[in-house]
Amino acid sequence: MAHGYTSHIVWTGNRGAGTTGYRGYDRTWNIAVPGKPVVACSNDPLLGGDPAKMNPEDLLLSALSACHMLWYLHYAADAGIVVTGYEDSPEGQGEVGPGGAGRFVSAVLHPRITVTAGTDLIAAEAIHHRIHRVCFIARSVNFPVSYAPEFVVES
Repeated sequence: MAHGYTSHIVWTGNRGAGTTGYRGYDRTWNIAVPGKPVVACSNDPLLGGDPAKMNPEDLLLSALSACHMLWYLHYAADAGIVVTGYEDSPEGQGEVGPGGAGRFVSAVLHPRITVTAGTDLIAAEAIHHRIHRVCFIARSVNFPVSYAPEFVVES
């Protein structure tokens, strides 16, 4: 079954003279998806972007983490593992090659998962290794993704 997605990107960085000079415009834009809040974005701060706005690298890493989380919760529910909290602080590593072209070379997800007392933590940890086979985003990236989960057991 095919899935379709749409987005609308609008450049907001025209200071009045367009791209008449490389330093004469901002690297900012809005992401608008029908029926959803607009997300204001900018280039990576290392490349002159606004550090207060999301950049493409932030969005990719966040999408990877969110997809992993949603599959984790699905598999946990199927396995009878009760998750009561989930947060992640993923880290992505990039490199810039000759000529300035960059790419992600790896990502590590650091989910902190709260589970109920009596949870089989070995089974809970094993779920992470199944997700890369089904997560839409993880299956779409061309760099390795690893997992360093931490479990908190409710008392």
